[in-house]
Amino acid sequence: MGRRRKGNIVNGWINLDKPSDMTSTDAVNIVRRALNAQKAGHGGTLDPLATGILPIALGEATKTIPYCQDHMKRYSFRVIWGEARDTDDAEGDVIETSAIRPSEAAILAALPAFTGDIEQIPPQFSAIKIDGERAYDRAREGKENKLAPRPVYIEELTLTDANADSAGFSCLCGKGTYMRSLARDLSKALGTVGYIADLRREAVGPLTTDNAISLAKLREIGDIARSEAEPDALEDVLLPVETVLDDIPALALNEKEAARLRNGQKLLFIARPDMDRLGQIGLEIGEDATALAIYNGKPIALVAVAGAEISPVRVLNL
Repeated sequence: MGRRRKGNIVNGWINLDKPSDMTSTDAVNIVRRALNAQKAGHGGTLDPLATGILPIALGEATKTIPYCQDHMKRYSFRVIWGEARDTDDAEGDVIETSAIRPSEAAILAALPAFTGDIEQIPPQFSAIKIDGERAYDRAREGKENKLAPRPVYIEELTLTDANADSAGFSCLCGKGTYMRSLARDLSKALGTVGYIADLRREAVGPLTTDNAISLAKLREIGDIARSEAEPDALEDVLLPVETVLDDIPALALNEKEAARLRNGQKLLFIARPDMDRLGQIGLEIGEDATALAIYNGKPIALVAVAGAEISPVRVLNL
């Protein structure tokens, strides 16, 4: 018999507005303790110096983390011209300097080369593993990391303001894009060097700064929820498990179908009414896709649709 987890069963997402000078792992641990939750994880690392959206999954929501990570993300940041740093941000040591300061016209002319599908070399100080070690641990030990270019997607990169020594930007990008690498590479393209400062993540898919909660407020709500006066206080900030699945088709099931999926069994949609149900949620007959199975308005499982076969991928115990 497995050991019982400590804490309460809490299922859902917290849209945390992470403060600076805190790692993503530290933020997750603080939230888990504040809410006395059994299980927690985050939907995409945010640098310690960065602020903004850190999606934190609790309980069954941890099964949907990969879908959260696939969402587009929006950042705002500032590039300081004239200094390169070993971390590519304000925390590192200066490793190169340049007297060149790009003009606003030069910056605008360089931006199109950094949109669309591009390749990017991750920063020396990153969480990528090399021979079993994190790149940032190796870099701190003085080891040089040979990191291969990786494909990333940048949908939009705009200049928001510029002065002699720095410029502000807004970026909408896909999974795995490093803003520190973007600042480094843009600086080089402009004939100078630079590093990133004031990095803020403003959105991860449907999670934005408009509906985020601060760590201080979350701790306050956690204290209230543990009191007998307002035991349901957490409901006001806990987002549903399916929050990050807003772009996945929702497939309504009957009671028998839901029971089969909960037991890990497949469904076969071979009758005309069943195939029509797939068409009604935007899936063509014979199309392979992922869907969210729902019964009585409650998520049951993430399923793989392969032709007429519906297979459970992640069963949600809600």
